[in-house]
Amino acid sequence: MAKRKQDEPDSGDDSDDDRSLIDVDFEFFDPHPDIDYLALKRLLTQLLAADAQEVPVHDLADLILAQPLVGTTVKCDGRESDPYAVLTALNILEHKERPSIKALVAYLLAKSVADATLHSKLQTLLGPNSTDAIGLVVSERLINMPVQVVPHMYRMLADEIQWALDDNEPYDFKYLLLVSRIYRLTADEAAELHAPSSRTKRAKHAADPPEHPGPGVFPFHPEDDVIRKFASHTLDYTFTHAQPRDAEAFGLDTGGRMMLVPANRLREIAAALAEAYPQPS
Repeated sequence: MAKRKQDEPDSGDDSDDDRSLIDVDFEFFDPHPDIDYLALKRLLTQLLAADAQEVPVHDLADLILAQPLVGTTVKCDGRESDPYAVLTALNILEHKERPSIKALVAYLLAKSVADATLHSKLQTLLGPNSTDAIGLVVSERLINMPVQVVPHMYRMLADEIQWALDDNEPYDFKYLLLVSRIYRLTADEAAELHAPSSRTKRAKHAADPPEHPGPGVFPFHPEDDVIRKFASHTLDYTFTHAQPRDAEAFGLDTGGRMMLVPANRLREIAAALAEAYPQPS
């Protein structure tokens, strides 16, 4: 059975002059190893983007699917359909010998060198002698999934972690380590995105980023701006395998983001997300 069903309006032909709405039922399910593996691999590859080759994504997918009691997928066409979104938390200490966790820890430690304070903190938390349980939060969804599904997913994650703790399962996290994605806009790119001639074009391409007032660094997932307010450390980093960029470069200048959040603030995050992104009435 679905954990919960949520009705959301979604845009159809989203042009500036002609908009129509359709009702979409979003259903929340536990991850299912016999159904979700391939779609989950695609979401993980999307999350890690240019550096997906650094991590055995198949092993990470297997690990997520092996703990169905903590974690949520979102689907539109029943349990047998592909998930459009996933949110879960993995115990890095518990799974430190898994190839995917080893690779991710090494990768994130290497990226964190750019911030000496964060790097030192992660060396302590993720080092071979650490006894702290750190939760790796994996959150990704298709680009046209509305952010309004996210508060429900975080609330359910907080509930499921508490239920697991009540059953003496290993989810007593000290920190949560979130991995996400960002993109950078130059002044020229920001101006181009806001040019009248490009607005209609953007409306027909859901993969394009949302509108912003000017150049800067922006998250692919708008909820990151809420979550980072609770983070003790945040670092944006460049992908190791990013394509070289020059005046002729095509597409967005993308990168990664990691956020270290005290685990005892998870319910506060869920509440803040619910306030920031309420379900449409």
